Amino acid sequence: MLEFYAIKIFILTMLSFVIAMIWMPFLLKFLKKHKIGKNIRDEKSAPIFFKFHKKKAGIPTMGGLLIWITVLFLSLLFFYAAKFFDWEIFKYFNFLTQKQTLLPLGALVASAIVGAIDDLRNVKKIGTNGGGLVMKQKIIIYTMIAAVGAWWFYFKLEWDYIHVPFMGNFEIGLWYIPIFIFIIVATAFSVNETDGLDGLAGGALLTSFGAYGAISFAQGRFELAAFCGVIIGALLAFLWFNINPAKFFMGDTGAIGLGVTLGIVAMLSNYVLLLPIIGFIFVLETCSVLWQWFYKYCFKKKFFISSPIHHHLEAKGWTEANIVMRFWVISGVSAVVGLILFFLDKG
Repeated sequence: MLEFYAIKIFILTMLSFVIAMIWMPFLLKFLKKHKIGKNIRDEKSAPIFFKFHKKKAGIPTMGGLLIWITVLFLSLLFFYAAKFFDWEIFKYFNFLTQKQTLLPLGALVASAIVGAIDDLRNVKKIGTNGGGLVMKQKIIIYTMIAAVGAWWFYFKLEWDYIHVPFMGNFEIGLWYIPIFIFIIVATAFSVNETDGLDGLAGGALLTSFGAYGAISFAQGRFELAAFCGVIIGALLAFLWFNINPAKFFMGDTGAIGLGVTLGIVAMLSNYVLLLPIIGFIFVLETCSVLWQWFYKYCFKKKFFISSPIHHHLEAKGWTEANIVMRFWVISGVSAVVGLILFFLDKG
């Protein structure tokens, strides 16, 4: 029986990769035609960033469209095919269910659309800091999306407990809602901060979704595992074109959408407390930003040359490829550590 579901997940993953690879050239052509290119902060506001990234100005952004549109297409394709055609193959590959995947898919699409609007504002230079939403505005939007998810979990799914590895489940009542919101906002913020070098966020997201896909499979949540597999397939296609030198960038439509979705998948697995380990790179990046803010506030000077930490390492002389590949290694190892802890807890 497990082999039955495993084959389904692997086929969906490969199908997602192939479909994304097929339509990616059309997306790239569209982005170039409409001049949807990345705006780089000027030298005055971000001298370190400008020094290393000025050559990337104008490279197409919103590459995250490749990921979430592919996931949405496959989700709806098999759902409606199974509904209107009495063919077993369509029912077999359908992975869209209310209990497991409707919420993460809805959150992915909703937050990705918000991210796309922000990307377009950046391209058109609408707003402060060269265009786009400032971090405070983004956090407010993350919170609104997370609040909808918290309502769904608490009132629709009737979840009010959280699992602590090696200790068991703890009912926390209404506290579940603010904790849920905090986790989703923190994850979205972290992924957004990590998306700063070619392939960095994509690689870290790949291992994180891979780990939670494995956790979901082990729990018998096969549709959620398939959903993670479809995201992984699309991410692999994205990385094919995003590794240095990138043909396009993920943009907020990818970073925000996938960050929110990763947090929701972690909550659905009820192993969200393993997320800081599985997504260790995201934690590292966020902590470097928060520490920089704290240090500047307290001592009126910088601790890092530039933050997040990947920009600090650039300023220290590391090449972009070295930073990304080493962070990928760390991300892979931390995901494996998270899986080890899951299986030890599961017994």
